Amino acid sequence: MATLDTLLPQLQSVVDAGNIEEGKKLLGKIKVAILSAPSGSETKAATALELGVLLSVADGDLTSLSRNMALLMPYYTAGIETPQKNHVLGLHLMHLLVEHQLSEFHSLLEVISEEDAGSPFISFPIGIERQMMVGMYDEVLARDIPHPSYQFFLDHLQQTVRDSIADGIEVGYQSLALSDAAKMMKFNSVNELSAYIQEFRDDWIVEGDRLTFQPATTTLQASDIAAKEWIKQSLQYATELERII
Repeated sequence: MATLDTLLPQLQSVVDAGNIEEGKKLLGKIKVAILSAPSGSETKAATALELGVLLSVADGDLTSLSRNMALLMPYYTAGIETPQKNHVLGLHLMHLLVEHQLSEFHSLLEVISEEDAGSPFISFPIGIERQMMVGMYDEVLARDIPHPSYQFFLDHLQQTVRDSIADGIEVGYQSLALSDAAKMMKFNSVNELSAYIQEFRDDWIVEGDRLTFQPATTTLQASDIAAKEWIKQSLQYATELERII
């Protein structure tokens, strides 16, 4: 029966090679091997699960990412230290931010040491969250992405922003030119907006070069004015986020 000692180097090799499918197969075997691993193997087990997190990100699988983090966190709570710890915790923070799990985000920050919080891997998601809360983005714009794996979450965050702006647009407007909607949602072309509409907003009515969101007889309400202010704030956020990406 394969052991953690023999499987871990194999997993590291396939992760380094970017072989996601083979990595997932090995990870399944490793999770079984962890159950029978002798005492003192905790660091190796944590390292294997960290590789599982990286595989999940590379695979774009947020569900498996959550599962792997759930298995990994008890090791971190027990004080296990690994070279990849801050990287993995940073990715977890990005995931929580993308999923709007802000209470979990702040709970995790409470158990991260001040020294670790200062690492680029963790300070990056902290910076994004703070700037989102206060509406200022200077600190975020001054930082480089600490690792290419973070791009996956930034892409998701951009999508989240577009969805939020779309929600506000259809409340705040009866009709809008396609070109204006594309600009507001930070698309590079009307064609990109059209693809978005087909996939995510099939209830939007496209008539020539305009979008219609609600019957023309509907009058503007006070709540619509508030929605427009909210759209303005979302657009500012989207613009700054686009610069980060």
